Amino acid sequence: MKFLDHLEEWLIATLMGAATIVIFVAVLHRYLSGFAIPYVQDALIQINTSWAQELTIYMFVWMAKFGAAYGVRTGIHVGVDVLINKMKPARRNQFVIFGLLAGALFTGIVGTLGASFVWDIAHTDQTSADLEIPMWWVYLAIPLGSYLMCFRFLQVTWTFIKTGELPKHDHSHVEGLEDEVKA
Repeated sequence: MKFLDHLEEWLIATLMGAATIVIFVAVLHRYLSGFAIPYVQDALIQINTSWAQELTIYMFVWMAKFGAAYGVRTGIHVGVDVLINKMKPARRNQFVIFGLLAGALFTGIVGTLGASFVWDIAHTDQTSADLEIPMWWVYLAIPLGSYLMCFRFLQVTWTFIKTGELPKHDHSHVEGLEDEVKA
């Protein structure tokens, strides 16, 4: 599991960093091309960065799909649980398990429909407008991200059944920093 956890985090961080760099370079190119600097302006105008926006959109789609799975694993998704928390523990646990399994079912269905869609589109010649990559590469984020999210829902459900604990994200905790020891 640690490998999958680290792969998920690495993928999200890499996509976020790469998207930031691509957009920064494209914006920098756009503004520097407007300055009337001999030879520099001519050279910059020759460089085509029209693909940057499309690439960034696709990277954010992939990042969002895998980020949603990360959110399930770490408990950072927003949830309205005021009524459930007021229930008796046995009843509350039933509703939590039902909600987690409903999430797993939904994301499993989305993953399956997404896989079918990717299979169908892979048998066409459809490519993206600027990058000219096969569109099934782009849409592959749907089944992969959805199946990973389904797996994370099942993982959280199993842990909850065994321990009664749900993942809880502590916004005040910074990973890597040791707590100060009070003397």
